[in-house]
Amino acid sequence: MAEATPLVLIHGLWDTPKVFRTLLRDLNHRRDPLLLPHLTHGLGSKPMLDLAQRLDEAIRSAFGADQPIDLLGFSMGGLIARSWIQLLGGASRTRRFISVASPQQGTLTAVPWPGLWLAGIADMKPGSALLRRLNADLEPLRRLDCCSFYSPSDLTVFPGWLGVLPVGRRQLLPVWRHDRMMVAPQGLKLLIAELLRP
Repeated sequence: MAEATPLVLIHGLWDTPKVFRTLLRDLNHRRDPLLLPHLTHGLGSKPMLDLAQRLDEAIRSAFGADQPIDLLGFSMGGLIARSWIQLLGGASRTRRFISVASPQQGTLTAVPWPGLWLAGIADMKPGSALLRRLNADLEPLRRLDCCSFYSPSDLTVFPGWLGVLPVGRRQLLPVWRHDRMMVAPQGLKLLIAELLRP
């Protein structure tokens, strides 16, 4: 029997791995082995690449240097995952990347925050240096099975259409609020179907 592909779940800003409790309950061990790294973000002060480096260390510690993995990144976690995939060599071992309500093209809610003190939030501004760098070379993403889940009514990733990767499939989530993305049954049903897809 082939070994199952590990799943890594990456939380967002002002979250912890606890944000995935309902998702894990509904998955009911059908996607083990799992890794849920706790990436402390200093209230948005830590740059995305620093968090991506910590993600790399957690993945290597759990699964070694070569084991293929699947990634699901929620909110800022999706941008951390994308930074790891495109800028730190993660594409070479990633099979599937699922982005959920993540500011892959930025979010207007990040614009008012001062980048001098909140570098991680500044990375999420539309047109930020990080996003320009990521969008300049999409080839690492094109080699993966990518899917973006987004909601047009999301006021955290705003406007909602910014919450999609520039490549891959796109799926609307029937969830009105950002803080409900990981608990609303109608959204979790779609996410689990994606996670269990062969």
